[in-house]
Amino acid sequence: MRKIIILFAAVLVFISCKEATVDTKEAEKEKVQEVPSKPAVLLYTFDGGSVGANNLNLFAQGDTYKGESKQLVDPFYVVKHPKGTLLWDTGLPEGLVGQEAYTTPDGAFTISRKDSILNQLATIGLKKEDVDYIAFSHIHFDHTGGASHFAAAKWLVQKPEFDFSISEEIKGNGFYAPDSFKALTNVISLSGDHDVFGDGSVIIKSMPGHTPGHQVLFIDLPEHGPTLLSGDMYHFQENRDGHVVPGFNHDLTQSETAIANFEAFAKAKKATVYIQHEPADFAKMPVAPKTLN
Repeated sequence: MRKIIILFAAVLVFISCKEATVDTKEAEKEKVQEVPSKPAVLLYTFDGGSVGANNLNLFAQGDTYKGESKQLVDPFYVVKHPKGTLLWDTGLPEGLVGQEAYTTPDGAFTISRKDSILNQLATIGLKKEDVDYIAFSHIHFDHTGGASHFAAAKWLVQKPEFDFSISEEIKGNGFYAPDSFKALTNVISLSGDHDVFGDGSVIIKSMPGHTPGHQVLFIDLPEHGPTLLSGDMYHFQENRDGHVVPGFNHDLTQSETAIANFEAFAKAKKATVYIQHEPADFAKMPVAPKTLN
């Protein structure tokens, strides 16, 4: 009788353990199912031209880079999302394509561009009509050079930046080329951060200072993970290392605040930062038609 009781108890323990294992597996399965998968976002990088900074000290205050020069890049980007396509920046003026490199009268910059934006978009099967949204990190001429092709796209722009773009103050300012983006009339005015597709995967972050409505782009890629495109928050790695604010920025105090906010956000998101004008960062990114996902 005692042996029967012991055997029965052992069977109960075995059944209980088996049920517990099944319950645990079911709970783990439900937990996995609760975590939503990331949207299938793709990031394409394109060559929007080259900028020879012959007087690198322009990107500082004082004599930080006195006597130095540096070759910078000027990329633009396409973000493909299941809900639409965003074009971020457009590179240098397209009038440079097929021409010799141009050096500014003061000798500070030598700029060139090898190919047009439409030719490059065609390598990933995109036509100008396929671009749903266009946004610039800011409206300096080296970021708006190919904008005129995208009149049908929705222009995502911070209100202070748009207000400046139609102001008297912009006229005659060599950093801007208003004619390059005057075709963009489908304006969506932003007042701060903007979730482009409503799911947290592509967010425009307001970071004013370099210009009145400067902004950066956060993309949460399925495999590569959190990614930040810097705009002109920094122009090269040494700028970031020293938190250097160029003297020509629109508002130096705003710029310092934006740097602090940018770094805090990058740290909180554990984001990989790509300084858009930094050649070393450009080299880390697969150039279209290859993609970062």
